[in-house]
Amino acid sequence: MKSGLVLAAAPSRARAEAAVHPFGRFRVSWARWCWASVFGAVVAGAVATAVQVALWLLLTDAFPQILYRDARLAAAIVLGPTVLANREGFAPYIMAVASTVHFALSIAYASVFCSLTRRLPILPNALVGTMLGGGLYALNMYGFTALFPWFIATRDWITLFAHIVFGASCTLACRWAAARLSHAGPLPIKT
Repeated sequence: MKSGLVLAAAPSRARAEAAVHPFGRFRVSWARWCWASVFGAVVAGAVATAVQVALWLLLTDAFPQILYRDARLAAAIVLGPTVLANREGFAPYIMAVASTVHFALSIAYASVFCSLTRRLPILPNALVGTMLGGGLYALNMYGFTALFPWFIATRDWITLFAHIVFGASCTLACRWAAARLSHAGPLPIKT
């Protein structure tokens, strides 16, 4: 087969059954489902961060120090609690590590969230997403504090609201991406 050609033949029955994707009505390959989860994680992370920053700006006088504090807390998951002693302002290395931690966790959570809501119509999808976001807040702020006790400082309603927004926007973005990818045609085959 020539390089760059697209596989246009009808898949075998076994391959067709394997290609039924986990979102229900949409037929998406495993690779495309993974991309839908990554898309959901990126969109949800961006939306939740924007909402959290907006609420910090509107309702507190602690911005940007609260952002730098939260970045240190997240970076301490990987770098250890010694990072918490550093009280200086913006630190590019700390922000990079914190962003990487958040991005990786968002993809992991999005994979689970999208799997759980794959067959739901749009409104129940969003409602279950909000509940999953609230559950994620409980897991992060109460469960993981056994391993990372410094996260107790972030238990507040703004963080709860950001987690709820993450859950709803994640499930909706995954659903949207899966629907679009199901109509994208076959993946190119490179030889």
